[in-house]
Amino acid sequence: MTENDLQALAREYPDWQPWLLVIEAVMCEATDSSWESYVPSRAESRATDAPLLAGVTITADIGKVRRWQDHLLQTAARSGAPKMLPLKAVRKAAVNTAALFEAALCENGAGLKRLADDLGIDPDPFSAVTALIAVPFLHACNRRWQPLRFPGWTAGYCPTCGAWPAFAEMRGIERSRYLRCGRCGAEWQAHGLFCFFCGNRDHKELGSLLPEKSGSARAIDTCNQCRGYLKTFTKLQGSAPTKIMLDDLASVDLDIAALEQGFKRPAGPGYALNSTVVAKPGLSERVFGPNV
Repeated sequence: MTENDLQALAREYPDWQPWLLVIEAVMCEATDSSWESYVPSRAESRATDAPLLAGVTITADIGKVRRWQDHLLQTAARSGAPKMLPLKAVRKAAVNTAALFEAALCENGAGLKRLADDLGIDPDPFSAVTALIAVPFLHACNRRWQPLRFPGWTAGYCPTCGAWPAFAEMRGIERSRYLRCGRCGAEWQAHGLFCFFCGNRDHKELGSLLPEKSGSARAIDTCNQCRGYLKTFTKLQGSAPTKIMLDDLASVDLDIAALEQGFKRPAGPGYALNSTVVAKPGLSERVFGPNV
């Protein structure tokens, strides 16, 4: 991600400036290598279609998570968006940081809404911002686990975190198709032509939308069975992990075109992680035990 990318989006969509400030904070934090110390070892036994993060227990420094959580919420509150201004009060509230981080990690929208209800604030801006809290950790997982992912991965969801792909890339002169995760920055090659959401392989039910202003480099792949869609970009090289969110935002016109034609993306994760977040013991607990 570069400052020019953000500035270009801000010029094209001035109303997005508050949200771009939030995205900038997330992407800057995603480059912090200290998050890698909380990446767990890969589970030895798991289903072949399970992402690497499925069912694992993350022992995190809750103090670090809370500082990052507060910084992100305050960035959102100070962004100038009236709906995000109430997030300023969350810093002084009794927030269960481990539960919040876990809900964000597992894409548990219902869990984030419950936390917002407990705090008595609007769940929409709260959920939109706090859903990004786990992104720096997820990027750390992608960096650490890159050699561990299966080269023959065939599922439509991310092999690292189970999220649905943000978009697909058709790369190089050979036009190999890669799917990209907007949460952790992972990439995985798509083998064959099928719907990545429902698995439909009937070519008669698969289609493509080509918006007039997009040219030949951008398209929307569609499925008439599940009515899902996926944006596809033709390019020489793949986007950097920290740029995927911006590429996704910059192509919002394709999302609008797909929605206008009755297509939509599935809600929630592609694979339910059911991961658990626990607090790393503090110094007194390590010396005297957990009951002190």
